[in-house]
Amino acid sequence: MSSSRLGLPLAACLLNISEARRKYIVESIARAAVWRNGGKHPEVSVLNIFSDQAYNRSVITIVASIGNPGSSVLAASVETFQTIIMEVQKGVHPCLRAIDLVPIYPVFGVGVEECGMVARSKRKTGSSSLVDTIQN
Repeated sequence: MSSSRLGLPLAACLLNISEARRKYIVESIARAAVWRNGGKHPEVSVLNIFSDQAYNRSVITIVASIGNPGSSVLAASVETFQTIIMEVQKGVHPCLRAIDLVPIYPVFGVGVEECGMVARSKRKTGSSSLVDTIQN
């Protein structure tokens, strides 16, 4: 991390998706979170991908400046809905959706309240964006 990034307020999203067995799909979803207009977004990183083969679930840890987790998570969510076909998804854990959970946590220089505001804001704006993407 460069010295200009020190002190940047950071939040993490642990995006829980209904796929683990097809690694290329999980990786394409993670890539969608960090790439913008053909280049890597400078304030977004994927720190970890945990995949459970039996459950057929993955958790993608996306870390971004507090102003960016929403757009990164939205991009990853769009990719999730475009690539995971729930009619063929199988695992020992019952699932209803391609995305199970989208929690946003404080990492550095930001509080739980601000993360909650971002989550609520993105829930409202992201829902309409996802509906438009799915319908088109």
